[in-house]
Amino acid sequence: MLNLSTPSTGPILTPNPNTKTPFRLKISTIKLLKPISTKPPRLRCQYSDQQQQQRTDAPKVFIGHSIYKGKAALTVEPRPPEFAPLDSGAFKLTKEGFILLQFAPAAGVRQYDWSRKQVFSLSVTEIGSLISLGARDSCEFFHDPFKGKSDEGRVRKVLKVEPLPDGSGHFFNLSVQNKLINMDESIYIPVTKAEFAILISAFNFAVPYLLGWHTFVNSIKPEGTTGLNNANSRSGADLEWSR
Repeated sequence: MLNLSTPSTGPILTPNPNTKTPFRLKISTIKLLKPISTKPPRLRCQYSDQQQQQRTDAPKVFIGHSIYKGKAALTVEPRPPEFAPLDSGAFKLTKEGFILLQFAPAAGVRQYDWSRKQVFSLSVTEIGSLISLGARDSCEFFHDPFKGKSDEGRVRKVLKVEPLPDGSGHFFNLSVQNKLINMDESIYIPVTKAEFAILISAFNFAVPYLLGWHTFVNSIKPEGTTGLNNANSRSGADLEWSR
């Protein structure tokens, strides 16, 4: 008896003894398997505010704004706030975000020596001082990175923001004295009115995020506020004057 067959993925051929022809094709129905989806898996991660337990994972994004001048360059970068988990499953703000200023001296025409950069971290309050700065106003910030430690006073950083003599902008001047490595350096860069306006606009936008308030706003759900409002039925005025 002749028995021809194809691989398991094709039809099966079997002879028919009741016919004069050598054989007849008998097609057996083959059950097709459900095709495997080629759609990539959806990644989940825990978001920092953790009020929403799972969200689509998002890639890290590095941003900044730079100002380049003949003698120096200034790069401005935001740094996010930090949170700590509580036993209840909620999260609490443990550290506010800040704005990192990086000053690099020029090493040639349109070249800057970032290996010699000096950094200064602006707190939210210091950012507020810059935002409220007038065209003829100036401000000064002092930082000691080792304050409260054994090396307190060994490193001194002073950032001065002063108006240019012609009123066209401000000078940003960062002076760093580091007695640990016998270094004393000052880097300054003029910032025009337009450049200063861009910085102030970015600072205004960033402050609520540096405070972590966006995580609270994102956690608000209509169904989650009803019980809280009913439990605290007194008006806002009552709560204020009862203190």
